[in-house]
Amino acid sequence: MTPETILWGLGGLAVILLLIRFIVLRAPRLSGGPDVGSSMTIGSREVQEDQVGTLYTSSGLLTVLADGMGKEYGGRIASRAAVETFLDLFKDYNAFDNPQYYFRKAFAAANRAILRILDNERRGSASVGAAMIRDGWLYYAVVGNVKVCVYRNGDLVPMSAGHTLDVLAEEKFRIGRLSREDALVLLETHRLYNYVGQDGFKDVEYIDRPVALRRGDIIVLMSDGVYDLLPWRDIEDILAHGQDCQRMAFEITERVNTTAAEHKDNASVILVRWNGGGR
Repeated sequence: MTPETILWGLGGLAVILLLIRFIVLRAPRLSGGPDVGSSMTIGSREVQEDQVGTLYTSSGLLTVLADGMGKEYGGRIASRAAVETFLDLFKDYNAFDNPQYYFRKAFAAANRAILRILDNERRGSASVGAAMIRDGWLYYAVVGNVKVCVYRNGDLVPMSAGHTLDVLAEEKFRIGRLSREDALVLLETHRLYNYVGQDGFKDVEYIDRPVALRRGDIIVLMSDGVYDLLPWRDIEDILAHGQDCQRMAFEITERVNTTAAEHKDNASVILVRWNGGGR
């Protein structure tokens, strides 16, 4: 092959690559497609035990955030197993046919996977929050203290209560099954009472009914490393910037990193802006 032939070939390849780049840049974006961003920070911990996952298919969008707990990397392994289980089931099963059944199946499968992978010497568990979006409807489910919220018109509204002893104490105190003194003791502990990675797991916080999204709504999933450290107003201020979700997710975790708190937990956030039609 002569040098001239090689040069002609390289020139032709360059033209083809430029045409491909031009076509990609000129291609219209899918209307109503999701704007998704996620970010994690290790905080002052030695191990990052949070895991996040997002999957967008022709059926809809799934986002899942797992906050691991354990020793000897048990929490990291547990959260990864939980996220992978949710994503795998979402690929193989039309979750929107029966969202509650999908959530129930995914949480149970994640619990079994964690118990199978980890032994008594290296136990681990995870709080998990998952949200699905299809045609402007939000479905979610939570085990543990991951929060699922919707940001709308300047307000960040929590959808999930979370399974923590403080929430349990508040509920029992309201219905008269717990004294004020006992409730205050439980409120101070702020420990999880439900999570995946335990024998006898069964309690899942489901949606009562799907949430009708409006154009511009931002769905927020975050671990306690975010909302325990940042004031609610700080998160709302960041979301009010109107930037793309990836940039705002990064700004939230950077705000965690720059706080004056000495002890910082792992912190993770997923943001999804609904750009479709409103209701």
